[in-house]
Amino acid sequence: MAHSGSQDLAQVAKERGIRYFMISYTDLFGGQRAKLVPAQAIGDMQKDGAGFAGFATYLDMTPAHPDLFGMPDPAALIQLPWKKEVAWVAADCVMEDKHVAQAPRVVLKNVLRKATDQGLFVKTGVECEYFLICPDGSAISDEKDNAAKPCYDQQALMRRYDVISEICDYMLELGWGPYQNDHEDANGQFEMNWNFDDALITADRHSFFKFMVKSVAEKHGLRATFMPKPFPGLTGNGCHAHISVWDRSGTTNAFLDNSDEMGLSQQGYHFLGGIMRHAEALAALTNPTVNSYKRINAPRTLSGATWSPNTVTWTGNNRTHMVRVPGKGRFELRLPDGAANPYLLQAAIIAAGLSGIAHKASPGRRYDIDMYQLGHTVTDAPKLPLNLLDALRNFDRDGELKATLGEEFAAAYLKLKHAEWNQYASHFTQWERDNTLDV
Repeated sequence: MAHSGSQDLAQVAKERGIRYFMISYTDLFGGQRAKLVPAQAIGDMQKDGAGFAGFATYLDMTPAHPDLFGMPDPAALIQLPWKKEVAWVAADCVMEDKHVAQAPRVVLKNVLRKATDQGLFVKTGVECEYFLICPDGSAISDEKDNAAKPCYDQQALMRRYDVISEICDYMLELGWGPYQNDHEDANGQFEMNWNFDDALITADRHSFFKFMVKSVAEKHGLRATFMPKPFPGLTGNGCHAHISVWDRSGTTNAFLDNSDEMGLSQQGYHFLGGIMRHAEALAALTNPTVNSYKRINAPRTLSGATWSPNTVTWTGNNRTHMVRVPGKGRFELRLPDGAANPYLLQAAIIAAGLSGIAHKASPGRRYDIDMYQLGHTVTDAPKLPLNLLDALRNFDRDGELKATLGEEFAAAYLKLKHAEWNQYASHFTQWERDNTLDV
């Protein structure tokens, strides 16, 4: 359960029997980095932070940089339900008494501050898909899970009851409001949903959820992966985001207009317009790996549909488009995948939306067609990037999005991601040998 930001962590430890604190931050590549701090030392850590060498993680730093300090945020404290003597607490990165502008949680907080300055309170939810696979990653873990149409498969879901129910019980205990769990559209794939909330709370919970799912899977001798496309031919792991904007009090939905056909206000349409306007650049953050583009540009899967977009289009309650409006006062962005950094995902969406509001952007024409069958008839909508390099170039060209997210962050992210792409591009693959040995 969360505590207020001013909560004394040493006192929390005494009250709740916590022996250790995991002071955790998320780097630019979504890696979770932590120091395990005994409760006896948490007072000093809350005051001064836990020390890290930034260069040793995916941040744009050198070995010559001074210490990076993770300053624990007591409001984000979560006691591990499966090991109650340990508490995880999200941290903000500080160096030489200044927040590290490239650190993802700092990026999100800075963007949220801009939204707050405009009287906007952003609420979001995420739908996290993952596979339960063999420990060596070679195959799904349940060989009986082999149906051609596996989505919502009752038998396959219940064969993994021990894992699913344990995770859901923990979310219930933590007060997240989980409300459904299901077998998804790929063999071996699952999704678990919990209530939407303030975007920072959602990001912290998203980060912890990934840690929790992996930990519980390992406890059961399995491995959980959020990789966008771990198996050819099977539907990939999406991370659909639901977005609504409320007034400063968080009680009135500013996106809601019951008189509108779609139930969206003008401000809602402008926010959506920003998403559409910046989509090609957003992909660098919502789909941040080489593998991501095997999902959004995938051929037809064994189940019959990829359930992921490849074109910048929006619609009503239709799952074949990049954005759908499934109900009044909110919309769903279906672009992000399981590799998305929990903090950068939220920051990117809000930054694009703020741009749309500022420019009174139109989302453009609404399409109600089946994009998987008739997408070729849409000739006036941009295509999503074909690969990570294209996405990075799009992001680099999008000066407004970079400015809103922070120039220091943008430069660091682009530098490290270009290095990752170059490493991938220099890697020799079996495909090359199969197709060019005899040229």
